[in-house]
Amino acid sequence: MTEKASEEKKTVCVEQIGSGIGCEKSQVQSLRALGLGRIGKKRTLYDNGCTRGLIRKVSHLIKVGGVNE
Repeated sequence: MTEKASEEKKTVCVEQIGSGIGCEKSQVQSLRALGLGRIGKKRTLYDNGCTRGLIRKVSHLIKVGGVNE
């Protein structure tokens, strides 16, 4: 195995704290892509560029928890 393959993937915890009602359609789609959809729902996701981009787009609607290694 290569060095990268043996490493554990980093994760990031996100929780939805705001409603998607009245937001742009693309922001609602970003929430759905993150696995969120209602206030209070939490998800643990892999920490990569794609996830970080989605988080940045809806940063006003979510709370980001600690990054685990």
